Amino acid sequence: MGITLGPNQYGKAEVRLVTVRRDGPVHHLKDLTVSTSLRGELAATHLTGDNAGVLATDTQKNTVYAFAKEAPVGEIEDFGLRLARHFVGTQENITGARVKIDEHGWNRIPVDGEPHDHAFSRAGDERRTTAVTIRDGRAWIVSGVDGLTLLKSTGSEFHGFPRDEYTTLAETADRILATAVTARWRYQGEDIDWASSHREIRRLMLETFATKHSLSLQQTLYAMGSSVLEARPEVAEVRLSLPNKHHFLVDLSPFGLKNENEVFYAADRPYGLIEGTVLRDDAEDAGPAWDLH
Repeated sequence: MGITLGPNQYGKAEVRLVTVRRDGPVHHLKDLTVSTSLRGELAATHLTGDNAGVLATDTQKNTVYAFAKEAPVGEIEDFGLRLARHFVGTQENITGARVKIDEHGWNRIPVDGEPHDHAFSRAGDERRTTAVTIRDGRAWIVSGVDGLTLLKSTGSEFHGFPRDEYTTLAETADRILATAVTARWRYQGEDIDWASSHREIRRLMLETFATKHSLSLQQTLYAMGSSVLEARPEVAEVRLSLPNKHHFLVDLSPFGLKNENEVFYAADRPYGLIEGTVLRDDAEDAGPAWDLH
């Protein structure tokens, strides 16, 4: 029996990074989780323990902190591009880099109706994300959002599905539709106003979720992705993962009460997970953009 080292060897580091930009009395906070993955000619360290070509994960970690000090972090896409190009451009053995960044949101605490200069509250579970890949002199950027919890109390139906001896789900013409959106979109090019693009993509998805009369969560998924591609030419494709966070009517009949779509229990298990990709017909080739996602 032969044993061979596989083609993909990576060195990975992950750090939490918080920066405070102090522009006079008004401070600006960035709270990030940064993950760096480097690939290249790393067989020797696996096979013989020769570490001459290894960029230590400690070095990767310190590079993230140093870059955050040397220049403002700015938009996470730009920060990821700077880091990835540095690793590939300065290390002979490194042929590719991926930098994944989650940005954790904070809001200024209002005091007497005005946002405080340097006091913040956590914005919740929602995170802005990006994954920057550098390989063969090219860059691919996939950005997105995690933990965006949405609900609408009407405007959603689900019926006409097959029924067999194991089906217990009742058909409905009026239900609560709730989900926690994980969305990823692949950009075409780099000359993009990242903050504006992210803001508009998020707005389009939210407005579509709110206004699209839904006959299924699948239909809503496609409508959300399509709305982005129709309005944002810088986006090649959108991938969405939408767990169906079920809300079931509570049976109040034992108490002589009618429940007319007013009282529900929210079930966290079991749930259905709906996933799909909406792709522009003339989209550029994805290359390694989705590797390791």
